[in-house]
Amino acid sequence: MTTSPSALMRAYGVLADQTAINKVTLTNSNGVRVDVINYGGIITRIETPDSQGNMANIVLGMDNLQDYVNSSTYFGAIIGRFGNRIAKGKFSLNGTDYQLATNDGDNHLHGGVQGFDKKVWQMTPSTTANSAAVTLRLVSPDGDQGYPGTLTTEVTYTLTNNNTLDMQFVATTDKPTIINMTQHSYFNLAGKGDILDHQMQINSNAITPVDSGLIPTGELMQVAGTAFDFRTAKAIGKDIEAGHEQLKLGKGYDHNFVLKNKPNKDLVEAANVYEASSGRTLTVYTQEPAVQFYSGNFLDGSTAQESGLKHNFRSGFCLEPQHFPDAPNQPTFPSTTLLPSDVYSTRIVYEFGTK
Repeated sequence: MTTSPSALMRAYGVLADQTAINKVTLTNSNGVRVDVINYGGIITRIETPDSQGNMANIVLGMDNLQDYVNSSTYFGAIIGRFGNRIAKGKFSLNGTDYQLATNDGDNHLHGGVQGFDKKVWQMTPSTTANSAAVTLRLVSPDGDQGYPGTLTTEVTYTLTNNNTLDMQFVATTDKPTIINMTQHSYFNLAGKGDILDHQMQINSNAITPVDSGLIPTGELMQVAGTAFDFRTAKAIGKDIEAGHEQLKLGKGYDHNFVLKNKPNKDLVEAANVYEASSGRTLTVYTQEPAVQFYSGNFLDGSTAQESGLKHNFRSGFCLEPQHFPDAPNQPTFPSTTLLPSDVYSTRIVYEFGTK
């Protein structure tokens, strides 16, 4: 018996300032389930079937609100205003210099000390005959974390009966600013263990290599003949200890892969992943020019979740569609400037399956 999609909201917890946080559970007609809280727009759980039809959670997360408040791993969060790193937190726009919050050594990472991952969003659930959705809204004031302009943002997560999670990001500003939003879920398609046997394919010919602070050098490095060549599927762990200088800098994969996308911003397939023991697959589509592949190199086993998934070294991977890191300081990179006359709009789609 198939059921209609549902989007149910319930209490999740209370912040120290007594702000109530809610959770929306999206369920499609196939029983695929996505849990979202309005703290950080965090996806706390994604349950999908394996090839035998057994449901399990395939994303890393915490078991309670306080753990998310204390966490610095960005598990499942909306990332903004600017995903990835900006060198020394500095950039210039229209002749004005700006200093952003620095929270990664000397650099600005994922929107700053209180990025979108630490904000309380307004949250509205909705359903149609074929989908369950939740819309999250946030107004980031002028000067927030050092960014210019009041940014009005809306993110909609739509779980369809085709087993896709379709994520739409929209934002407007009242003065010129920069923006680079993404979603930061960590996946483990087996629901246990590490991710080194997952078969990964990334549709990319080049990465943006980084320096010791993980800031792009401004060059492009072709992946052919290197540990970064995922043009044909291979195990994440196959070359991760290959001794490549870039792997040493990131303690594994933590790199921006340049995608072959079209200027008219059609959705393109960025990457696909297969895990043999469960038969689960994940395909990531995006309108962004790049995807950051992160192999969970800074997870240290200090946290875990009720499902028994311990957050050990390389127990989850991220595929974060985005513009290039440090783009405001790199004139050859695609622009991340947003003007008051424009609307920022981008889409990321996670497609869940089995084979």
